[in-house]
Parts: sequence; structure tokens; C-alpha cells
Amino acid sequence: MAEKLAVLVVEDEVLVRFDLVTTLEEAGYCTHEASTAAEAISILEKHEEIRVVFTDIQMPGDMDGLALAHYVRKRWPPTIIVVSSGRVEPKTEEMPENVPFLAKPYGQQKLRTVLDDVAARLAS
Repeated sequence: MAEKLAVLVVEDEVLVRFDLVTTLEEAGYCTHEASTAAEAISILEKHEEIRVVFTDIQMPGDMDGLALAHYVRKRWPPTIIVVSSGRVEPKTEEMPENVPFLAKPYGQQKLRTVLDDVAARLAS
């Protein structure tokens, strides 16, 4: 049996994180969870199998989700990153290259579209 692809969900809102983790697990992904960028970096350092990072922008701590996305892009370049927020919409130039933005609240269809894109990128 093929190994499940690993995804890290970085979200400080517990219910939002739970919902996204559940959706990803139902789609066949293995998930890891973090509520801050520092926690996410620690998880990424321990789990080299993580191929995808979903991150919220606004989080507690010294680093927000945009800074985390740039950090992940520099340190682990092949990692696929998805950035989301319900409060701010970053300008294109603020985002790392090839990182989609998912506005909250996102419906299942929009999330499915993003997941299909992620799956296609993982397969290539």
C-alpha cells in the first residue's frame, strides 16, 4: 500500500484546524497540526515526509503565516504551500511564488479545487 502524503496544517483557531484536518484525512492525507509558526517549524524539522503546508496568515507569536510561507519556501523549496485568511488578503507580491491564497470561509468546493491542484503538483 502506498504511503499517505503528509500535510501540516498551521492554524490557531482550533475548530477551523479540526475541520481542515478532518477534510484532509478524509481525502487520504496524513496530517500534522500546529497552532503557531514556531511549532510548525519544529514539526517540519522532525518530519521530513511533510510535502504540503496549509497556513493561516494571522497567528500568535513572532511570525505570521506569510513569513512562515517565505521561510518554508527558502528552507524546504519543494514543499507545496497554501496560505489562507478570513481577515486579510495579501497582495501577489507579498506571497511566495506558486503559493495559492484561499480566502476564508472557504466552501468544500473551493477547498476541493485547491486539494486537486495540490494533488496534481505532488504527482508531477
